[in-house]
Amino acid sequence: MNWKTFLALLSRDARVARRNLIPLLLQTFLQPMLFVFIFGRVMVSSGFMSTAYKSLLLPGIMAISMIFTGVWAVAMPLIGEFQFTHEIEDRLLAPIENSWLAIEKVLFGAAQAVVAGLAVIPAEWVLLRPGVDLNLHSPLTFAGVTLLVALLSACGGLALGCSVSQTQIGLMFSLVLTPMIFFGCTYYPWSALANFPILQKVVLVNPLVYASEGLRGTLVPQFPHLPIVVVFLGLLIFDSLLLFIGMRQFRRKAVT
Repeated sequence: MNWKTFLALLSRDARVARRNLIPLLLQTFLQPMLFVFIFGRVMVSSGFMSTAYKSLLLPGIMAISMIFTGVWAVAMPLIGEFQFTHEIEDRLLAPIENSWLAIEKVLFGAAQAVVAGLAVIPAEWVLLRPGVDLNLHSPLTFAGVTLLVALLSACGGLALGCSVSQTQIGLMFSLVLTPMIFFGCTYYPWSALANFPILQKVVLVNPLVYASEGLRGTLVPQFPHLPIVVVFLGLLIFDSLLLFIGMRQFRRKAVT
């Protein structure tokens, strides 16, 4: 593989991201911070929720930020380049295999997702203090979960970006991402669905469940969460599946 070409593609995407830094920050943090303020600040200070809910909420907001950032960073440019600007055609002529173009998109989207996720921690710490109680007992486990969640978001963005037309962008967010959030154990632990046993089992097909539970288990293990082994297994399965689908769809679009 031509590594110079690969690094040049990464550098070009980084330059574009820097130029669009303000819109990128708004689309990444505005919605999660609003949820944090309403549920973590307003509801807690009003006495409707306990102070401990602040700590429970943080990993879920981090998962949402990572998923939205990675999906948006990969899916939206692909939709635009394939269907509007056709800029992707120039990249396909680069001295590099087409599959590596997709991998470059995934790696850059995953890097953005990691930055967005890590930035949530100090932002929420400032917004919700006092009362946020983090217990990071295993930094390596946290790093592993964070990396797999970032890859999950980027691979999902690749699959969606190569499968959705420009007229279905709104449908993608309303029918795919919104249900994922509400049934992804972001605002509550998976164990909270114990009174709904069928639903509790059905939501396990939602990859965001493993992202939220994994971050919860590494950041605030004092709360109920799925076993970390199950989290790693679930994330690896969904990462592989979405990458396979995304790569197949990318190759199909690249040759048409």
